[in-house]
Amino acid sequence: MIVLFWISVLIVGYVYLGYPGLLALWARIADRRPRREPFADGAWPSISIVIAARNEAARLPARVENLLAQRYPGPLEIIVVSDGSTDDPRGALAASGVEAASGFSQKIHLIEVPAGGKPRALNAGVAAAAGDVLVFADARQRFAPGALTGLVSNFSDPSVGGATGELVLDCEQDGVDTPVGDGIGLYWKYEKWLRRNESRVWSTLGATGAIYALRRQCWSPLPEATLLDDVLAPMRAVLSGCRIVFEESAIAYDRASVDAASESRRKTRTLAGNYQILAQEPRLLVPFLNPVWLQYVSHKIGRLIVPWALVTLLISTIAVAQQHVLFAVLLAAQGVFYGLAISGALFQVRDRLVRVACTFVMMNFSAVAGLLALRRVREVWR
Repeated sequence: MIVLFWISVLIVGYVYLGYPGLLALWARIADRRPRREPFADGAWPSISIVIAARNEAARLPARVENLLAQRYPGPLEIIVVSDGSTDDPRGALAASGVEAASGFSQKIHLIEVPAGGKPRALNAGVAAAAGDVLVFADARQRFAPGALTGLVSNFSDPSVGGATGELVLDCEQDGVDTPVGDGIGLYWKYEKWLRRNESRVWSTLGATGAIYALRRQCWSPLPEATLLDDVLAPMRAVLSGCRIVFEESAIAYDRASVDAASESRRKTRTLAGNYQILAQEPRLLVPFLNPVWLQYVSHKIGRLIVPWALVTLLISTIAVAQQHVLFAVLLAAQGVFYGLAISGALFQVRDRLVRVACTFVMMNFSAVAGLLALRRVREVWR
């Protein structure tokens, strides 16, 4: 049991401390930031912004206005794919006057397809797109001024196949408080730090679904059952030898989940998608085929292993607690930590430490739930 204890400690310690430390040093030594130069003849590439939406008619006019206000310096079109919507998105856009007010009606295209899920809608949008660069966005978020320019500027470097922007949650901003805000905010800042440094080493391991772009030639149609288009599509580009870079100036704003239950459902879907991608692209597990194999195993696979390591750690600590005072202290510490997490989940305690403990446990629980729910999870969130 002592051997199991130390193996579990090493796994958890490496994923959350060892790998970030290695990554920080690696990024400082390598620092392969994109070589951004002016585009040939000063001509920015044409872009197609693809939005897959179901029953988002109330949000679409403001979303289109936000995108048109970006003032991108090259050719631009917006393709909204209505995935079986029943709330008349065409009528909502017409009634809002967004096309007439913008004067860019020729740039806005609405495609209506039968309900089939987001991957099918994205495939339809890309098939209709004319741009050299595909930009993917959602109906709910908003882009900060200059986000499109910042995102696309990375494509002047021929090694870059895609770029992901930064998603800023309301819980990261002063004065915004939610029951799980502190925990989610800290986790998301940690996650973005990893992406920023992975980008400097070579490539991020996916993108933020609310704001990312791919060269058209890097796109391939998504399987209809895909849960994480923003990980599968970028990782396919990485497997083909291209980079996916993190662009801090391309910002999208969103709100965090309102409670732990909502965040757990979202995270369960995300982690189920990470399991699914291993079946969709087994090449990711082969060192000589995946140019970011070490990062992928340390970051993505490590997150799937940690929950099981935590269970083993708790069981092994209980088994050896009477052998040494160190084990007894560590068992008590685990008990306090999980007690804080449970109190946060049951009683919505607003202490920061409680929220962080609750978020940590919830996210690791979601990794287990994601595996168990993989077969039915697509229907639940479709």
